[in-house]
This record gives sequence, C-alpha cells and structure tokens, in this order.
Amino acid sequence: MLNNRRIAVVLPAYNAAKTLEITYKEIPFEFVDDVILVDDASRDDTAEVARRLGIRTIVHEENKGYGGNQKTCYKTALDLGSDIVVMLHPDYQYTPKLITAMVSMIAYGEFDAVLASRILGVGALKGGMPLYKYVANRFLTFFENLMLGHKLSEYHTGYRAFSREILEKLPLDANSDDFVFDNQMLAQIVWFGYRIGEVSCPTKYFEEASSINFRRSVIYGLGVVKTAVQFRLNRAGLVSSPIFRRK
Repeated sequence: MLNNRRIAVVLPAYNAAKTLEITYKEIPFEFVDDVILVDDASRDDTAEVARRLGIRTIVHEENKGYGGNQKTCYKTALDLGSDIVVMLHPDYQYTPKLITAMVSMIAYGEFDAVLASRILGVGALKGGMPLYKYVANRFLTFFENLMLGHKLSEYHTGYRAFSREILEKLPLDANSDDFVFDNQMLAQIVWFGYRIGEVSCPTKYFEEASSINFRRSVIYGLGVVKTAVQFRLNRAGLVSSPIFRRK
C-alpha cells in the first residue's frame, strides 16, 4: 500500500515467457499488493512461468485481443479491491522501477491517471524506437492534442496507472478489443474531465520486446484518427458515441 491505497499491477500478456521473470523481479513489492497476469492464449509457456513466480494468473482459452485482455485485467483488479491499478507490459520494454513514482501521483491526490512517456526527454530514438514509429507517434499526438483540446507528450505508451474511480466510471466495455483500446481510454479520460499526469520513461526496443508490425500499426493509426474525430463530433453535439456515454 501507499497512503492507504491498495495497489495492483496488471500484466496483459501474450507470448511473454522470455521476459516475464525479469519484468516481475523489478516490481517494487514494498508498495505493490497484487500482481495479476492475464495470458491471452499465448503459444509459449507464459502462464507456466507466471505460476512458477507465484503470480495470480488468468488464461484466456481464446485470444481476445489486447483490449480484451485489459478488460479482464481491470475487472480482476477491481474485484480484488484495488485502489490504484498499474498496467505494465511484461515484455520488459518499460521499467517497473517507475511504478512507485506513478502510483504516488495518484495516491496523494494530484492526478487520476499517470502515463509513462517515452517522448518526454530525448531518449526515444536512442532507445531503439523505429524512426517510422517515432514520426507517426509525433504526428498522431499532435493531431490528438488538437482535436481533444488537451496536451500530452504522447498518447501511445503502454505503461499507465489509473485510479479506481476511472476504471469504475469509464464505459470500457464499449471500447475496441484491439490495440486502439488504449487510445480510446485516454480520450474517455479527457472527455470525462479526469486529470492526467506524465513521467519520463526510458525506451527499450529489443528482439524479445513485443511490437506490432507495420500493417497493424497502420490500422492502429487509423483507429487513433477515428477516435479523435469522434471526440470532436461528440463535443460538437453532432453524434453520440457509446465510448463517450456514462455507464
């Protein structure tokens, strides 16, 4: 716990057997109460490694997608009574050492959500982020800031912390089960007026780290643009999208 807040780390996993243990061992257990791994029908022994490490493990018998995985993660964390939930990829692309800083910003009431940004600072490209992904990240972030009327350094990090209220109040079930789930969730957080903080996070790209291919990246990018446009149209009162309706 931190400031009497129960803290859970959720690990949405797919073929993460090679990097799970090193990720797990860097989690600051002096503050973290629960670690939950949801294995989205991996083709390797991710679930076996997780159970050997003593991680609470849930296995999807069929692949539900990255967004579908997170939905199970958050529901499980809420059922366990978590007050703050950190979503961390178990591929070791993001350092678990930032968990303490991220949850502190929520536990002491400064923010409702915290993002670990790879763009704050100057290390994204030095850390191995492919140039096309960096350029796409900057363009999409600029477009989203313009459309959402907000200002974040990036909307595409996979390392986030949320208050219980956010996870209970947002209509997450209306979101996609694919990668654009992350982006829809941030648009919802802005829509409903929650406070978002950011911390700088070093970037690590290597062979075992998960990364979507170019085709899936294009699909994700189009989904991001669609979400931003939907946000703007809803704000103008021209449409009413399920992802922006209260539960």
